[in-house]
Amino acid sequence: MKLKTLITTLFLIFVMSFLMSAQQLKKSENVFLKKTHVVHKDTLQFRMLLPKDFSEDKSYPVVLFLHGAGERGGDNEKQLANGSDLFLNEATRNSFPAIVIFPQCPENDYWAKLKADRTTKPITFRYKYKKSPTKAMSLVMNLMDEMVEKPYVKTNQIYVMGLSMGGMGTFEIIYRKPEMFAAAIPICGGGHPKTVSAYAKSIPLWVFHGAKDDVVDPNLSVNMVSEILKNGGYPRFTLYDFANHNSWDPALAEPKLLTWLFSNSK
Repeated sequence: MKLKTLITTLFLIFVMSFLMSAQQLKKSENVFLKKTHVVHKDTLQFRMLLPKDFSEDKSYPVVLFLHGAGERGGDNEKQLANGSDLFLNEATRNSFPAIVIFPQCPENDYWAKLKADRTTKPITFRYKYKKSPTKAMSLVMNLMDEMVEKPYVKTNQIYVMGLSMGGMGTFEIIYRKPEMFAAAIPICGGGHPKTVSAYAKSIPLWVFHGAKDDVVDPNLSVNMVSEILKNGGYPRFTLYDFANHNSWDPALAEPKLLTWLFSNSK
């Protein structure tokens, strides 16, 4: 009887947790505006969160958030699965009024220009920054170019953060547009170490990874941080000894994360 009661209790906890997650995602969908960005015949779907009492007569920072590979698609919803609740938090909205942009990468595209060998564990990545960016990255850069032209955008406070595939996109976009970003937060990502000279001294970074990550090798972040140091930068680096690939969970829960991010300006 006790075992049956325990199983029932655990099941109810699971159901409640699932419903709460679903409600949170629904809330995100309702508050984040559905948008599209069209360049010629190519379309980028994205969600945008405006500050409370948004006014075009005021100016605001902009945060670009790049999701992971699991949230790719065409529904303009899945990209809100991780990170959106951080910016929907009442305290966050009151303390850090900002425009937050969550683009969605199409199913068969990637933020970063790379070749992935998925027969290895962790996955082996070869970065190809010298080639043109992916279509998804090109659309994101074009969208951000348009955003900085808006009169209500603080061009000295443009930020980018991303996880996994988005962490790799974060490293790449600051290489391709180092003049745009005031700070960056790549989480469980990686990049081409020989490209960091473009931003090592000019863009503050807070890099996160899980030491137990068996999907994206933590050494990819270690190598990027090491190269930034060699090029005169002073990055923050948090390596969670307990975390696997989902190091975005503790990273996004860091109490000083947004305080640090918004403290940086060009």
